[in-house]
Amino acid sequence: MMLNEQTTVATGVLPLAEFRDHLRLGTGFADAGAEDAALIAYLRAALAAIEGRTAKVLLAREFRLTLEAWRGCESQPLPVAPVSAVSALTLIDRDGVETVIDAAAWRLVQDLARPRLEPLSLVLPTIPTGGVAQIDFTAGFGPAWSDLPVDLAQAVFLLAAQYYELRHDGAGEVAAMPFGVMALIERWRTVRVLGGRG
Repeated sequence: MMLNEQTTVATGVLPLAEFRDHLRLGTGFADAGAEDAALIAYLRAALAAIEGRTAKVLLAREFRLTLEAWRGCESQPLPVAPVSAVSALTLIDRDGVETVIDAAAWRLVQDLARPRLEPLSLVLPTIPTGGVAQIDFTAGFGPAWSDLPVDLAQAVFLLAAQYYELRHDGAGEVAAMPFGVMALIERWRTVRVLGGRG
């Protein structure tokens, strides 16, 4: 299984002004441009860390999941949530020949914990031997920062602030997330059960 991000979060969507206010930084300094670039980098790093811990995509973007085999012939879980749409299901054989599966043959089951693709007949289409299936989908709470749940938005700010505050002290060496961040994201974490179908 391979999950690739097809689009990225646009810089204009990131709440730079709000983050500056959160840090109580002034404005109008000569090096504001350089500082803004660093703040954006901290926001992006915090977003990635929160998404990694929760398996939730915070800001909407496009993804492609590539599989050599279905998890189950009656259902294929998607590795992140929330998923708002599946745009295409494509089978690719070992020679690279693509077959787009009609959208009338499958459906997206939207679930905040375990979204999945299900067939409208008995089973998902057979993946060719030596080939793959590609699922193109849109995931995220929404395209704007205001679409995020308040606790997740606050967790991003707290974690990005830690990166900012420890920027000269080897912040990359800090492995553990702050307790406050963990408390905010705990209810969003997806519990993985060994041997489970999810």
